[in-house]
Amino acid sequence: MPIAFVLINTEIGSEEDVVKQLKRIEAVKEAYAVYGVYDIIAKVEAESMDKLKEIVSWNIRRLDKVRSTLTMLVMGSEGKT
Repeated sequence: MPIAFVLINTEIGSEEDVVKQLKRIEAVKEAYAVYGVYDIIAKVEAESMDKLKEIVSWNIRRLDKVRSTLTMLVMGSEGKT
């Protein structure tokens, strides 16, 4: 099952609202507002790589107040605990 961590920049002051929206997306397993270069980090799981790309492109990137994203794909089974 493909897993990705998505780093998200939002409009100023909208971090908590975007986290709430992210948590409504079934494929988003975790989402947190963070300090640093990015505003939010989200863990996304999907049944296929195509589905994962679709979720990031059509669900996450199109949320209101999301400015930009950076997607980091987990490599194989080494990322599993």
